[in-house]
Formats: sequence, structure tokens, C-alpha cells
Amino acid sequence: MTTKNGKFLTGVYPGTFDPVTKGHLHLIRRASCMVDRLVIGVAVKSRKGPLFTFEERVEMVKTDIGNLNEKGCEIVIKGFDTLLVDFAREENASCIFRGLRAVSDFEYEFQLTGMNAKLDPNLETVFLMASDKWQFVSASFVKEISSLGGNVDEFVTPNVAEKLSSKFSD
Repeated sequence: MTTKNGKFLTGVYPGTFDPVTKGHLHLIRRASCMVDRLVIGVAVKSRKGPLFTFEERVEMVKTDIGNLNEKGCEIVIKGFDTLLVDFAREENASCIFRGLRAVSDFEYEFQLTGMNAKLDPNLETVFLMASDKWQFVSASFVKEISSLGGNVDEFVTPNVAEKLSSKFSD
């Protein structure tokens, strides 16, 4: 495998992915062009109280990544229930990818990056700005729209739209 700058680079893109959106997939595609191996870290536990189980979230991510046409590197999906820096270290990652949609995301991400840098100064955080097409898309909005019977086809893949529909028809 060819390497970036003569060194094999692994990156981690962590998230709850409850559910995975087209915005997430856009960032995954872009991040995969910057490293030799990209690990999608699906958080086992979340303070957010996910709608989908961990297994359902992993399955949705795996299906949608499997359907991605443009991948710049090997992409693997793994769950984690440790500190993000510990997970990144276990994966021999040199960087963590984080998406920024708006200024409101920046303050939280800035604090998180500072804490992670204290916990592991060798781990870089790479911020990817959301494309203007996806800046307003969030998993929370997608769930709310779907729960009220709205159409979310523009924001998620057919796989995820079906899972949302099934979840809210129960």
C-alpha cells in the first residue's frame, strides 16, 4: 500500500451515528483521502440516549460505507466504550477527524480537542468543515423530522430512511 509522506497513517472518525447521515458519509469520504486507513469509531455508550441500539448503528454504518463509491483508503468500523484517545491509541491512529457544521460546533470541539491534547499530545485533531450542502443536517434533526412523519430521504440513505421509518412506526 502506498503511504502518505512515507508513513502509514491511520485516522479515527468517532461518533454516535444515531443515525448515520449523508453529512457523515461526505466527511468519511473526504477523510479517507487523507489517511491510509480510516477507523469509524461507533460509540457504544452515549450521553445522548440513542434511538438505535449499538448493533443497529454499527449495521447502518457498515451498510452505508459498503455502498460508498469513492473510498480513498481501507475503512473499518469498530465500536468503542473507552476514552477516545485510548481508542485512537489502540488503533495506532495519528489523528482524529471531527466535522464542523457551524460556529456553534466550534466551542465544544475546541474544548474537546484541548482535553484530548492534554491526554495524548501526539494525537492530532483534524477539523473538516461540512460542505454547504450538509451544514444544517444533524442526526437529531433527522430523527425529529422522521418521528413527526416528515421525509428525510434527502438527508440519509434509503437504508437509514427505512430503519427510521420502521423505528417510528412501532
